[in-house]
Amino acid sequence: MAKAPQVVKDELQQILDEEAFMILHSGETPEIAYHSSLYYLFQDEDGPGLDPGTVNLEPLKKAVFQRYKKILLRDMNPAFRDKRIYRGLARSIANWHRLKDYCTREGFDLEETRKEAAAHLVNFLNNEAEEISSGSRKTSSINCTWDELKQFTAELGIDCSNLAQGLENLCKKN
Repeated sequence: MAKAPQVVKDELQQILDEEAFMILHSGETPEIAYHSSLYYLFQDEDGPGLDPGTVNLEPLKKAVFQRYKKILLRDMNPAFRDKRIYRGLARSIANWHRLKDYCTREGFDLEETRKEAAAHLVNFLNNEAEEISSGSRKTSSINCTWDELKQFTAELGIDCSNLAQGLENLCKKN
């Protein structure tokens, strides 16, 4: 394999910015996009052939964090319930666990995101209950079980007294 030409500092920043952009706009699994970026940067014959010890990967890791956060909150937004991009609370729960695991591995603080997710979830659940009870929505979009939802609210630190009554009836049955 031929040695890649030396990448100058300005080019390196542009390359890293482009890789971070691709992670931020990746699909449902930003860590796969991150590892694809690592392969491109360090191993791909068509890549820049960088030395792993010389590159600050923090912007790419932050992009993974931001992407997880975006898709976590997306599925707690009532405006997306009837759109193709909506995956439901079950996916939010899965993405919360992925984000937690990622933050543990990479040393990111999750507290602000936990609070933000809790506020989004409370709003989503209260909105869902209101629309179902008023008849403006015919069926619930909550696609997780009551036990899964209770565990999720506990992990987010939600005081259940802030939630609408009857949510158990809106959840997916076992």
